[in-house]
Amino acid sequence: MKAFAELIKTLDATNRTNTKVAALSNYFKDAPDPDKVWTIAILSHRRPSRAVNTTLLRQWASELAAIPLWLFEESYHIVGDLAETIALVIPEQHNKPSFEKPLSVVMEELIALKPLKEQQKKDYLLELWPQLDYYERFVFTKFITGGFRIGISQKLMTRALAQATGLDEDVLAYKLMGNWNPAEISFEDLVLKQKQADFLSKPYPFYLAYALEEEATALGSPEDWFMEHKWDGIRAQLIIRNNTLFVWSRGEELVTDSYPEFQALTEILPDGTVLDGEILPYPDGRIGSFNDLQKRLGRKTISKTLLQKIPVILKAYDLLEWQGDDIRTRPFQWRRKQLDTLVGPCAEIPDIPLQLSPVLEIESWEQAAKERDRSREVRSEGLMLKQRSSPYRVGRKKGDWWKWKVDPFTIDAVLTYAMRGHGRRSNLFTDYTFALWDRNEAGSPELVTFAKAYSGLSDAEFRKLDAWIRKNTLERFGPVRSVTPYHVFEIAFEGIARSKRHKSGVATRFPRILRWRTDKKIEDANSLEELKMLIPD
Repeated sequence: MKAFAELIKTLDATNRTNTKVAALSNYFKDAPDPDKVWTIAILSHRRPSRAVNTTLLRQWASELAAIPLWLFEESYHIVGDLAETIALVIPEQHNKPSFEKPLSVVMEELIALKPLKEQQKKDYLLELWPQLDYYERFVFTKFITGGFRIGISQKLMTRALAQATGLDEDVLAYKLMGNWNPAEISFEDLVLKQKQADFLSKPYPFYLAYALEEEATALGSPEDWFMEHKWDGIRAQLIIRNNTLFVWSRGEELVTDSYPEFQALTEILPDGTVLDGEILPYPDGRIGSFNDLQKRLGRKTISKTLLQKIPVILKAYDLLEWQGDDIRTRPFQWRRKQLDTLVGPCAEIPDIPLQLSPVLEIESWEQAAKERDRSREVRSEGLMLKQRSSPYRVGRKKGDWWKWKVDPFTIDAVLTYAMRGHGRRSNLFTDYTFALWDRNEAGSPELVTFAKAYSGLSDAEFRKLDAWIRKNTLERFGPVRSVTPYHVFEIAFEGIARSKRHKSGVATRFPRILRWRTDKKIEDANSLEELKMLIPD
């Protein structure tokens, strides 16, 4: 545990990638094997579920620190991170012995802690917290809260592990995917040992595209590129090996049980097939909205009613394994031809949840731009541009695949609530709630909240707005402040759908601030009716 805390301290103190990789590599060379496995799990988001709720953590930490709860809460709002606040306020024991428990033992204790009674959990924490130094206590509490994020991507961690073991980075990325349990698997079995059975259900690391930010003409001749729509669903790999179906999301989650309609594909697709594609809602025989798909997400069992109401399909756009052979190094043009041969005939089979993502017949960038502009008509987010000669790479690489997204929706809204940010912005009000006018003829116009956003302004703008918020607060609701309606902002978002869960009746996807409209008064802000006019039919 001490070595892991020192590792986090080192990683937290630098922004240099090479320094982070070197620190991780040295750790993987020296740490005990069980600690290596848990470190891989922690850095690839396979942490145990939260053992204690945050309300109890705040109460117990304030009690141990001998400060009133209100003072702890004020400190928390200033610091912006619960684990860091607890690490700061709890006093350390004087002349305490060095904490020697390995990381793996601590993680096993946390797993065993979850089913215990509340008093037993409290006794464990009140005894352990003072034994730890600041960074050990910070890391340990991060484990408890289940929010361990330190700016280390799985790709960076995999690179360090490759340096420490001498194994190929792509091979390691493949090994670390899948449904393994850090409490049950050894470092030898997870990383070092080659076992063919381990690869039966595992997907390939996903190839990710960069957003196209320059003019498309800079890519050269359009003849060198395949173009298709960028579908707005869940990226997934569909695997059939040993006559068994596996479906993996891009988040490395095995979601086979969530999409039982795909089981029919085991009778159609040959063994040794891996497709890359997009899971899309398909109600009434046409592509639905992402809001439709959300009704299927996270469910282990799907009722017959839901299957009938929100069926899904896989829009296939790449073939990664064919007749049991890994074909990712083949040019995309070759893979696409094999995909067309494999999936094309499925269109003639009724009620099969598999379709090809059509390649667009486009001869000029001007024509491509026009097709991109009509993306929302076909429920897509824009275009995907894929180099004909490109292999299927690992992770995000520039040059061969680009996503050319359609311009976002925009609306002018009024700032109505604010809350302090997190991390380096924890002392500023940077998390905002925005509202639009509900101009109901039956009464006077009122502002109705519809979205939250916390990105899009410069540091100088955040500071300026923070000073204004402090002087123009109307009410306080814990960490949230309502403010005088005065400022108008242009809000951008990627998608929109009707929603019964929101007072506005509308849900937006990925809202963010586009610009501060200092040229507009609140009377000039848009209305809910105007927002709802953006919802696709």
